[in-house]
Amino acid sequence: MSADALDLLDPILVHHIVNSLGWRSLRPLQQEAMEPVLAGQDAVLLAPTAGGKTEAAVLPLLTRAQRQGWKGTSILYVTPLKALLNNLHPRLETYTGWVGRTAELWHGDVTATRRRRILAQRPDLLLTTPESLEAMLVSVNVDHRAFFSGLHSVIVDEVHAFAGDDRGWHLLAVLERLQKVVGRPVQRIGLSATVGNPRQLLDWLQGSGRGRRPGRVVAPGVTLPEPDSGDPSVSLPEGRPVTPPPGDVELDYVGSVANAATVIAALHRGEKRLVFCESRRTVEELGEQLRLRGVTTFLSHASLSADERRRAEAAFAEARDCVIVSTSTLELGIDVGDLDRVIQIDAPPTVASFLQRLGRTGRRPGTTRNCLFLALDDAGLLSAASLLLAWSRGWVEPVVPPPDPRHLVAQQILALCLQERRVGENLWQEWWGGLNPFGTAAEPVVRHLVEQGYLERDGGTLFIGPEAERRFGQRHFMDLTASFTAPPEFTVLSGRTEIGRTDPDLLTEEVEGPRKLLLAGRSWLVTYIDWRRRRCFVEPTDEGGRAKWSGFGPERVRSRALTRAARDVLLGSDPPVALTRRAMARLAMAREAHLDVVHPGGTLIIRDGDGDVRWWTWAGHRANATLAASLSPVTIPHRRVDDRFIALRDDLTPQAWRAALADARAGLTLPEVDIRAVRGLKFAEALPERLAEATLAARLADEAGARAVLAEDVRFVVRP
Repeated sequence: MSADALDLLDPILVHHIVNSLGWRSLRPLQQEAMEPVLAGQDAVLLAPTAGGKTEAAVLPLLTRAQRQGWKGTSILYVTPLKALLNNLHPRLETYTGWVGRTAELWHGDVTATRRRRILAQRPDLLLTTPESLEAMLVSVNVDHRAFFSGLHSVIVDEVHAFAGDDRGWHLLAVLERLQKVVGRPVQRIGLSATVGNPRQLLDWLQGSGRGRRPGRVVAPGVTLPEPDSGDPSVSLPEGRPVTPPPGDVELDYVGSVANAATVIAALHRGEKRLVFCESRRTVEELGEQLRLRGVTTFLSHASLSADERRRAEAAFAEARDCVIVSTSTLELGIDVGDLDRVIQIDAPPTVASFLQRLGRTGRRPGTTRNCLFLALDDAGLLSAASLLLAWSRGWVEPVVPPPDPRHLVAQQILALCLQERRVGENLWQEWWGGLNPFGTAAEPVVRHLVEQGYLERDGGTLFIGPEAERRFGQRHFMDLTASFTAPPEFTVLSGRTEIGRTDPDLLTEEVEGPRKLLLAGRSWLVTYIDWRRRRCFVEPTDEGGRAKWSGFGPERVRSRALTRAARDVLLGSDPPVALTRRAMARLAMAREAHLDVVHPGGTLIIRDGDGDVRWWTWAGHRANATLAASLSPVTIPHRRVDDRFIALRDDLTPQAWRAALADARAGLTLPEVDIRAVRGLKFAEALPERLAEATLAARLADEAGARAVLAEDVRFVVRP
């Protein structure tokens, strides 16, 4: 035990750390985080899953609360998932109880009675989500100024999960408004597993306080890039010899969900296994196949009811010799007990996601982290191999906030007017402290909101207008507090028990014979559909059910780094992990099939015998979308963008290519936007159409990747 670090903590906490927890030492992160957290600095604390991040933030904050006599709700603990809050609450309730303080939950599933008790007796630590936090700010039932008057610190768990999408902008904006309500700087502490750009993540988390408040990245054992290096990611130079990171990782090819179930049922018997899938449909199909093979199986994904997920996770945590099959819902820090194995079907979307999943194993002394990849097809095998190759090189994606969140600017201005009832038309920017993009760049959005009746202007103030009432006023403006849109689904019930939700397409498409659904790993016979209330009543049946969720969220696209890693695999680079004979044979077949479209010296333009012309850039989806728009005279309009190539006109001539290339090098063009995608952008209706399209276009682009490709050599090939 480090006496120096322990001496900094409250003596009562030290007593319980030694005697109640039985810890013989603090972990490296907990020791190194002590000084900056106690000093009130902003911080990002980095450690693998189960690295003690929660204690590294909470224990020194409880020490500050004791020494400085904090009163009321002084610490907020924010996570992206209600399930994670529920999982953390008993632990944090224990820690706060040691020093005579309290911890409470506040999210959408908390009852009205419990909320009234929380408002009457403010807890010292409140666990919540950004959406619930904003709901408190706009609610007529919450005196937010009084409730948050004692706030000093905010902990943002899984901060990387926020920063990479619009929920991050929403969180930052809400924190700025909350800080304005409190009337003093609020310490911000982010907790994360490994990310590629931790210094930039800290800058992002600090918001308007960047450069005005001290901040520190705490990451024991991680070599960080220099602050002004200009390199946003942690990576090793291309071609440098590497040693595989620690962990027992294997890649296999199985060819189908049924074969994956056979492998999982046969391997690692007597162990507790967590299987990650990349879609809810695969979770359901694999769960059913495992149960047919006699494996004790539990399921977890977002379309299962909360009760169904809790029952599965609780039963799995207590059981042995079983499998839980999940989407990314169990990727974050929810505790499902002591795991023996992690199995990945195909490949996760990012290296960072893989690191989260790998970190679920190897927690017991004497065990190692492990992951078995099972590829269902050739595309899944190549994706897994390329991700593992990038991982072996020490590369992790930088977490980059999506640019130009104008739709969330509109949402935040409306939410602020709900919160304050009236806001000075020249004072609204002060609520975000100069945070981009909520400053002067937001003025066109405010003008549009007034012109379209979302806001009214009177006596120098802005307030909610009739159009906002019509669009968002249902259920006390609840729809205004969520920064993303969930697709419409039907609730599935067996008697009075909610099983989960299903896609309406499964209930409307023509079928022969009885209509059957696959949900919670079991088949159900549809007995009645209540179309008005969007409910579907079922009863258990034999196998034969189908699972489907279409959704309309952002399409998953591969980055330039992972697409280039795939090219490296096809050129002969094997990831330094265990490859089964099946995986090696299928990789050899993939290399043979792609022999003509990869070249180590640059990119290829290939005209085949049918006259099709493709530029094989291997640049990733966003770079290719940018290139296709910038080279419009020689590309095929409205053609779907591929990660690997760009379709060119069949009448392409060398002269036309050189001219288009020169124009693109002189200035890139943002990708064109499908109007259907604009409709899927929440709050886009509160923006001028041109700004909504510009927002999406900026998010579809990768200008740096496009410029890198334009600088490479190009070879022209004609196939017979």
